[in-house]
Amino acid sequence: MKLLRTIQLDASDKFIFDKPAEPGEWAVSGAFVFWSGNPTMLEGKARSAFRGGFLGIASLGWSTLVQIVEANEADREDVVSALANRLTGNFGAPDAAAARAAAEEEVTFAQSLCSQPQDTLIAVHRSYENGEVHESFRTLRPRDGATPARAFTFLDVEGEDDSAGSGDSVDLISMVDPEHR
Repeated sequence: MKLLRTIQLDASDKFIFDKPAEPGEWAVSGAFVFWSGNPTMLEGKARSAFRGGFLGIASLGWSTLVQIVEANEADREDVVSALANRLTGNFGAPDAAAARAAAEEEVTFAQSLCSQPQDTLIAVHRSYENGEVHESFRTLRPRDGATPARAFTFLDVEGEDDSAGSGDSVDLISMVDPEHR
């Protein structure tokens, strides 16, 4: 079986998100974090987390990319249990059974993203349209099957069409220094 782990190819997550995930954390999509609010009202780093972050379960931090890794049943159980604990302690799940059911659903969804080979990277793009959160995912594979090492070595992209022309771009400089807006 395969699951998702956060990965840092460079230091950009430290500038993009209020709380970046630690490299190597088990991860899920994390869209549920935004269900109780109105994503159109988000600004700055919170908006970046909504638009392009995976949730690291241990830290509740965000990661721009996750990596598909091999896992076993014990790993999956650890992920579900840890997420259920977070849902109860940090997100107001009504009880342990409800938290467990929601965690199972999130982890099953994360597993569904792992159809590509091990070490494939995945990026997410979220939008909010007509009162619903929409997610699209892109896979990035290293050239010639090499294991990911650093940023900008990934050229093969699969998934949604390039959204560069859609007005959905991130200005890293203004995120770090709001005076440059």
